[in-house]
Parts: sequence; structure tokens; C-alpha cells
Amino acid sequence: MATKNELKLDIEARPEMGSTSARRLRAAGKIPGVLYGHGDAPEHVAFDARAFDDVIHHGGRNGIITLVIGKKTETAMVRDIQRHQVSHKVVHADLQRVSANENVHTSIPVVTVGVARGVKEFGGVMDVVAHELEIEGPANKLPESLEVDVTELGIHQHISAGEVKLPAGFKLLTPADQLVVTVDASKTAQALEEADAGATAAQVEPEIIGEAPEEKPAET
Repeated sequence: MATKNELKLDIEARPEMGSTSARRLRAAGKIPGVLYGHGDAPEHVAFDARAFDDVIHHGGRNGIITLVIGKKTETAMVRDIQRHQVSHKVVHADLQRVSANENVHTSIPVVTVGVARGVKEFGGVMDVVAHELEIEGPANKLPESLEVDVTELGIHQHISAGEVKLPAGFKLLTPADQLVVTVDASKTAQALEEADAGATAAQVEPEIIGEAPEEKPAET
């Protein structure tokens, strides 16, 4: 569970608001955003799109980012990203001020480690049900991901959120019984099991209850 390296992003104040101003910023390769938190009034800001993508790529989606505003610096986390429906490019981002040792809650990606025994030895299918878990802890110690060892999982076995190991000082916010990873038989194996069960049922003769009625003698 590696913590993220220090991430920096240059931002600038955005004096003009509205959709026309936002379109001009995007055309110039920038992203409009909002910086808020710690009781201060929200600030409309803008930052370079490529620089923001680089920060996100290196763990900034749920890590602390040092914002450089001229000669001043602040620390913040990305709280919301809006993307274009077709191009999937970032069109807006919300940033929340946080201090390094402040307790925050955020979603951390789940990463599976190893090959499940049920998959390797019995041809089962593994399904990652929850791709992220919500946790709370110090902002400067947020892990980049939560590793889940699936090596010993057999067919029809699972790992729930409460079984995932968290770093010291963190607590789980996701319900403990939330399924994270499951291993089930393949559809082919399930179909064969159902076919076998059906064939077995068809071979069982119905049980005769009681005696058969006596035949009446033919009348003469």
C-alpha cells in the first residue's frame, strides 16, 4: 500500500465565470475549477489540462496535491471531476482544501493480488464486485490502493470489505459485509451441473403409495 509522492499543480484565479468563459479556457488547453474548504469562500480557478492529467495519472485522484498560486501554496484533494460524455476529457474539477495531517474520507481503488485457487485449479471465474472502498484517515498517509490477496479463494468463496487490511490509523466506511471479490464456477460448469441434476431427477421413478385396487371378476 504505497503512499503517493508529492504532487504539485499550478493554478490561477478565474475572474470570469459562465459557459462562454469556460469554453475559452478549454480551447486554450485549460480546465475551469472551484477551490473550497476550511471555511473560506469558494474560489473560481483554472489550471493546465495536461498538468492536471499528469497529476491524476500519478495518484492525484485521491491524494494530496500542493497547489501553487503565484508565491502562495495550499494543499488540497480532488473531490469531483466532470468529463465530456464523448471525448471523456476533463471539463471541470472541484478541489477541497485539506491539511497534511487532517482526517479525510475518500474512496481508494481495490487491487487484487495473486491468482485465485478456484480459478487456477478448477476453472472458476473471479469477479471484482467493489472496485473501490471508502476509508477515513490522515490525508498525508492515504494509500494509493488497497491490496486484496485472492490466492486462497476457492469456488463459491468471497472476500468482504471487513476482511480487507487497512493501513494503521484508518477505518473502513464501506459496510463490512459488502462483497469485494467472489469466485464462482464458470457458466459451462454450472450448465453441466444443472444438466446432471436434471438427468438424475428424470431417472428417479415415482414411488407408488398404497396397493393397487383389485380387479373385479367378469360378470357371466
